[in-house]
Amino acid sequence: MKYKRILLKLSGEALMGDQQYGIDPERLSMYAGEVKSVVNQGVQVGIVIGGGNIFRGLQGAARGMDRVQGDYMGMLATVINSMAIQAELEKQGVPTRLLSGIAIDPIAEAMSRKRAIDILNEGKVAIIAAGTGNPFFTTDTAAALRAVEIEADVIMKGTRVDGVYTADPEKDPSAVKFDVITFDEVYEKGLNIMDLTAITLCRENKLPILVFNMNIPGNLGRIIAGEAVGTVVNG
Repeated sequence: MKYKRILLKLSGEALMGDQQYGIDPERLSMYAGEVKSVVNQGVQVGIVIGGGNIFRGLQGAARGMDRVQGDYMGMLATVINSMAIQAELEKQGVPTRLLSGIAIDPIAEAMSRKRAIDILNEGKVAIIAAGTGNPFFTTDTAAALRAVEIEADVIMKGTRVDGVYTADPEKDPSAVKFDVITFDEVYEKGLNIMDLTAITLCRENKLPILVFNMNIPGNLGRIIAGEAVGTVVNG
């Protein structure tokens, strides 16, 4: 087993499937099944999900909404997505606990490092919602922060492409995929993997990021087994 404790970062948009907004039940079920497969192998899993399928604070701000208010609305969108993945995991027999960066009793417990690690050590999936609990920080940064807090071996960023490329492979057919890339190269090439705050936090804490296609069934398990899937960012 290559990784014993992971932080899985999923975008809210990934939950839409082929829909224009909201949550696709089939995509949700598939993701939960992927998580279940590695939990059954003894892997400890933390999950952070974005909220872009429901609301984005930056988009609200661009339309004239107060940025802080918009960011809090975005945090609540992540709570909805986190509740959805929690419900589906529990439906599939995977025990979970939902933590939150902002107090939302009785839906979620307050996030604390000790509580999250205790949950993982109990063999349950720790789903951590509401970003960092502060405006002006993305869920990418929240994922990096939570991964450092729970002492994860790696952040696994599940996307719809199979790794990091020199350019957007969906727009540029000549784009070349990296198998391994350093944090310095990410800075120098201006690659849009995660925002710079998240990248810096990972770099300072020597926490690798693995970017992979979450929409290919079995990919998560292949990575845990040590297969070369996606792109590893480290160094």
